[in-house]
Amino acid sequence: MTKGSPYRLMIAFAVPLILGNIFQQFYSMVDTIVVGRFVGVHALAAVGATSGFNFMVIGFAQGLTMGFSVIVSQRYGAKDYSNMKKAYAMGIYCSLACALLISFFFTIFSKPLLELVKTPADIIDDANLYVSVIYIGLTAVVYYNLFSSILRAVGDSKSPLIFLLLASVLNIVLDLVLVIVIPLGCAGVAIATVVSQMISAVSCHVYMTIKYPMFRLSANDFKIDLFLCKRLLKIGLPGALQFSVCAIGVVIVQAAINNFGSDTVASYSVGTKIENVITVVYPVLGMAVSTFAGQNLGAGDIKRITDGFKAATVLMVAATVVTTILAHVLSEPLAYLFVDKDSTDPKIIEDCVFYVRTLSYFFLFLGSIFIFRTGCQGLGSGTVPMISSITELIFRTITAFTLPDLFGYVGVVLASPLAWVAAGIICPICYKFLINSIKAVDKWQ
Repeated sequence: MTKGSPYRLMIAFAVPLILGNIFQQFYSMVDTIVVGRFVGVHALAAVGATSGFNFMVIGFAQGLTMGFSVIVSQRYGAKDYSNMKKAYAMGIYCSLACALLISFFFTIFSKPLLELVKTPADIIDDANLYVSVIYIGLTAVVYYNLFSSILRAVGDSKSPLIFLLLASVLNIVLDLVLVIVIPLGCAGVAIATVVSQMISAVSCHVYMTIKYPMFRLSANDFKIDLFLCKRLLKIGLPGALQFSVCAIGVVIVQAAINNFGSDTVASYSVGTKIENVITVVYPVLGMAVSTFAGQNLGAGDIKRITDGFKAATVLMVAATVVTTILAHVLSEPLAYLFVDKDSTDPKIIEDCVFYVRTLSYFFLFLGSIFIFRTGCQGLGSGTVPMISSITELIFRTITAFTLPDLFGYVGVVLASPLAWVAAGIICPICYKFLINSIKAVDKWQ
């Protein structure tokens, strides 16, 4: 990404990722659809009630590995392949350590955490069963994200798409087998998710080793380098923590939703699934500008970095027009995929559609967050992502504790959008300070 039109490069990079993320969200949706249609609305609500904690651990994995890939991207841009391999090897160590630690903690405390957010009594056991399986299999999720992030760091966004397709197909097949043929209920869809991620992670690693000689690690590459591990964690942990901090806000909103009962939890769960599908373009554009910025920082081309952010912003605004239209057109048809129309309370669908359409008016701010927060991470900043995440957490917390009492369900729906507004404004300001500091350093070198 150090040569050529930023627009062309980012679009070429983003298209496979958008398709991949759609498939990733699709098989996440399949979990919910299979549970909703073949087990029942209460089981659907149970899976949905775990979304905040699920986002916390999976988002931690994504943020961590994306941070690790920043150094790989920078070394690749500088054509320093020896240190790139070393960073990759240390990333494998750091990923394992973090995954085991997080997996152990959340598996032990899964039910107390669900009780803390007042998960309805009629769904808490199924919710705990589902999320515990996800936590136990976290290592597979972490490594899948690591290998995919490393491939994207060197500009290969097509190969991760192939492995996402593999994971999607496997997950769908296993969902049907473990819920319909072998009636394991909520545990079945969780097992399907973990197994599909594990197979995709192994396949991705084998592919990388065969396809790219620069990723064939030697014993020397695996000699522990504490300084490099510290550097990886310095970038990776803030990225991981920013997801976790955001997830705390999501958990707080989930707690507010739980007070309205399991039917409202089901509406909200379906709404968030639809939201995630419609908004896949934003994290993808964030990944594109992060890779672009990291490689050009490694190449020492500061002007090209600013051109990349401008291009990403234009693409994000164009995408916002499309996603807003899609939210209004597709929200109701998609909602009916999850439940049986004849046997479901129409209020569940109405609340779901209201949620998605309301959020669509704030998508521009969500896009701003991903462009500038993830882009700044590509420049090696852990501070900007953390400032953004803390801002989101503060505003989600304030709104979740005040607006529901004043406006009921509408107040809960507004919690996330108002947090997006605050963080979406502050992120570009932080980027401006960061790029000016980089320019100042470059000027005096």
